Amino acid sequence: MSSIIENVKCLIIGSGPAGYTAAIYAARANMNPVLYQGIQPGGQLTTTNEVENFPGYPNGITGPEMMIQLQDQAKRFGTEIREGWVTKVDFSESVHKIWINDTHEIHCETVLIATGASAKYLGLPSEQHYLKQGGGVSACAVCDGFFYRNQEVVIVGAGDSACEEAHYLSKLCKKVTMLVRSEQFRASKIMSDRVKKTDNITILMNTDTIEVLGDGQLVTGVKIINKTTNETNEIPATGFFVAIGHKPNTDVFKEFLTLDETGYIKNVPGTSKTNVQGVFVAGDAADHVYRQAITAAGTGCMAALDAERYLASKN
Repeated sequence: MSSIIENVKCLIIGSGPAGYTAAIYAARANMNPVLYQGIQPGGQLTTTNEVENFPGYPNGITGPEMMIQLQDQAKRFGTEIREGWVTKVDFSESVHKIWINDTHEIHCETVLIATGASAKYLGLPSEQHYLKQGGGVSACAVCDGFFYRNQEVVIVGAGDSACEEAHYLSKLCKKVTMLVRSEQFRASKIMSDRVKKTDNITILMNTDTIEVLGDGQLVTGVKIINKTTNETNEIPATGFFVAIGHKPNTDVFKEFLTLDETGYIKNVPGTSKTNVQGVFVAGDAADHVYRQAITAAGTGCMAALDAERYLASKN
């Protein structure tokens, strides 16, 4: 451990749209924010090839390029951006203690958490290959479904979110094949009935994905196996969507912050405030409903404004 303790007025943890937007607002309010980028600098958008639904980009933009622009904007107003991630916190006293990479101790007047959530994937080498290529694997139908309009796609999942995303894709795509890995849906009856009644959704129960097929750059199909019959098959598809859930990146805070049953940080409704005074949350670390760049950015603004008012109230 370092013997030198750093004092910071505003510490921002995370570097997606929520973190960078919070940094822009905090810097303009003379809060001298320090932002740590975390394990995945730029967040989930760095795995998104095209972003066409964020206002202000009429011709679209790549996720990594957007993150670079947000980072540059935050730097322009004086945000200090650092590499590293939080490994320990202590929110038991009025001064919030944060440890970076187990070595650097920071005492903070305010903490803005924007650590996001990580999509769960199947873990297949072929899936990860095309995810990194940006050539047909996605964990967000609302984000990427537009690129597959009038095409055939496959989606894996059995819960409400999977059914919702399959139904969303059915409005854009010629055919949607839904792979349910067990013998029944986990979704509510109303959601499962909705996909069952949608003409261009084909549901394959008790079916696993063996491999995502492609030409090295783009997805061309999915190889599957029926676990009841052991029969294998190949489904033509240009898109492979994974809807098996997200894991919020909040484990390090669970001793001090109130989390819901799946690990999302609970905020005071209508604000970014947590159960600890001076600690605020923005983006997907608290949002399990929308999970969009634009909503994350909006809550990043809220967190910075809430933090500014908190500091003003102390003075």
